[in-house]
Amino acid sequence: MEENQSLEYCLYPRKSSESDERQAMSIDSQIKEMLALAKREGLDVVEIKPESHSAKQSAARPVFNELLQDLEDGKFNAILTWAPDRLSRNAGDLGSLVDLMDRQKLLRIRTFSQTFGNNPNEKFLLMILCSQAKLENDNRGINVKRGIRAKCELGWRPGVAPIGYMNRSFNGVKDIIPDPERAPIVTEIFNKTAQGWSGRRIKQWIDEIGFTNKSGIKVSLSQIYLMLNNTFYYGEFEYPEGGGKYYRGAHKPLVTKALFEQIQQAKVIPNTKTPWGTKQFAFKDMFKCGSCGASITAEEKFKPTKDGGLNRHVYYRCTKQVDRSCPERAINEKDLIVQLIEFIKKNEDKIKISPELKRKSERHNHIVKNVLKLHSIINIDIKPLSEYATFILNNGSYSEQIALVEEIDSQFAIRDRRLETS
Repeated sequence: MEENQSLEYCLYPRKSSESDERQAMSIDSQIKEMLALAKREGLDVVEIKPESHSAKQSAARPVFNELLQDLEDGKFNAILTWAPDRLSRNAGDLGSLVDLMDRQKLLRIRTFSQTFGNNPNEKFLLMILCSQAKLENDNRGINVKRGIRAKCELGWRPGVAPIGYMNRSFNGVKDIIPDPERAPIVTEIFNKTAQGWSGRRIKQWIDEIGFTNKSGIKVSLSQIYLMLNNTFYYGEFEYPEGGGKYYRGAHKPLVTKALFEQIQQAKVIPNTKTPWGTKQFAFKDMFKCGSCGASITAEEKFKPTKDGGLNRHVYYRCTKQVDRSCPERAINEKDLIVQLIEFIKKNEDKIKISPELKRKSERHNHIVKNVLKLHSIINIDIKPLSEYATFILNNGSYSEQIALVEEIDSQFAIRDRRLETS
């Protein structure tokens, strides 16, 4: 049937997410190379669908799922991609491709070096190559977990060291050592907590002495509580977090186990590791009341809909810990987000932000411009911070929203349901 039917290709570039594929081509490079191949061989490319999601998990790629649906609808009948493993590294997606071939919806898959037509031999080869990619993924995952367990058993916690420590690499050997600048302050934080200091008092103290994390950002109140609940500081660590498996660390403790347990028994540290289903709010305790100076807390309310369902609404209000008769009214989270975005857009050129937030916003801006470029949309003035903030505040997770606000060097308050800065 393929010989009697013209082939219309969809170019599907996908950047590999595998850490060991250091020479993996970027999406832009794949598009350039594959379009050149199409021109040489006279292939009719009718659409380009770039994808950045991993191909490890079945049905987890939105663009790939759209590609499958377009093949089903007959918008094109062939795929042009860099290599077979760009299409599938799992059995589910591979099965979808082969099924489309069996039903004459997908007539050909063309890669940079191979062609897979709708015949038994070439489909079998495609299945072997994609299955080999899956085998490599599975083996890699096993080896990585084995390596992590071995590292933990030797006393070295994987990942970035907590505040007060620093990662070090010497002659190819990696370990964790106390941060000479921050370790003494961390020890003092534990000592002061044991003496009865509250978290807010400690926060005020470390801000006064200019204590920051390694990125130069002030340590938040929630981070202080996390530190005081972290067993790493007395010499043990849990990995993975929440897994219940503890290891004896090879690093130097900053506090004694007795001091750590004394603080826990005093029950002055909130448990910041909330269990599944616990309520979460993006901006709780991050703003001050503009009238009395107390903290702003959050609460949720549910309103019935006409179809019998419920709509969730989050409101932020003064805790009234300073003035019980404070007149400030609650503000809806959606309205608060609109005001935050408005503030950032108006003050982008004047706002002081952390190097990390600058890096994130510039990276996001680069991605947005590339996507627009692929759709021939150019010469649009996009402000990096405003574009990134709008995306995160509307679509990001709680942790991303919190990090965004914390990395803006402005003190926010709420007065008359309006956002103010000092």
